[in-house]
Amino acid sequence: MVKNYRASTGVDEFYYSELDETSTEITKGVIERIKFLQTLEIEAPQEITRGYGDNKTAEMAVSNGDTTVTSAFHKLPVEDRGRLLGLEQVDGIYSYGGSDNPPYVACVFAKTHEDGSKEWVGLPKGIFTRPAINGQTKEDGTEFQNNEIEAQFMDREIEGFATEKSVLFAVDEKGSTTNRDALFMKIFGKPYPTAAAPDPEGV
Repeated sequence: MVKNYRASTGVDEFYYSELDETSTEITKGVIERIKFLQTLEIEAPQEITRGYGDNKTAEMAVSNGDTTVTSAFHKLPVEDRGRLLGLEQVDGIYSYGGSDNPPYVACVFAKTHEDGSKEWVGLPKGIFTRPAINGQTKEDGTEFQNNEIEAQFMDREIEGFATEKSVLFAVDEKGSTTNRDALFMKIFGKPYPTAAAPDPEGV
């Protein structure tokens, strides 16, 4: 096996869909892409705890923390915010309220490399929380403001794995989609949406 030591240089192709917990299907609705992903950070902290005896460490164990995801987009369309947050819509108007109940969702995105290979990352089950609403006056030059949104993910049973998982990842070399396609089936229970493939020139 030849190891690939190339570092990622970008992110691309963020997809999501709501989980379907009322049937045997993994997700419901279409797998939706949000274009123009800028950054995505996954924090899955671990802490080592120690047991002591005879004035020394007798045993160690790992304690796993919550998996937190922070993502930023050039623009997070209101339609996607509505789906991710489970917002009520009336006559084209979306709303926040005390009774909002965001759905569980699954997500996939790609880390890109200069050699054309991609590392696909899958997040099986999580809930997004309301992003901040902010704005800034326009000054002398044009400055684009991005949209950030956070989520927390939990373990989910994944076919083929012995225990529940909160993050999956796989690498495809340039021109290959084998592992991408397998990851989509495990995360969404549906194939990669070829109609939503990347547009030419990133448009």
